Amino acid sequence: MNSLGDFLIWSIEMFFLIIAIWVFIAIFSDIFRRTDIHGGAKAGWMILIFILPFVGCMIYIIARPKVTPGDVQMMAQADAANKAVAGVSTADELAKLQQLKDAGTINQAEYDSLKAKTLAG
Repeated sequence: MNSLGDFLIWSIEMFFLIIAIWVFIAIFSDIFRRTDIHGGAKAGWMILIFILPFVGCMIYIIARPKVTPGDVQMMAQADAANKAVAGVSTADELAKLQQLKDAGTINQAEYDSLKAKTLAG
């Protein structure tokens, strides 16, 4: 590095190289993750991306559907998990605490403390 200008040019080149590698890896992993394309099509995309990396990545980004069946499945799983978490109400928590107290697992002081936390949160 002879000057500040050379360092800045080198920094910009490294930035774009790292971004290009990142995009390449992201597309590569997306191709393997997708369930709507199979062996031959995946191999074709890999060959295109390895032979013409920039053009292949651009074509893949343009040709890829916005939402794939795998994306829909992941969204449905996340939605189901959110509904399961939201399905536990404060009343359910208080009922469980009462059962623990009745069974002798927790004493009255612990029950009162946990009840206050449940009602506050």
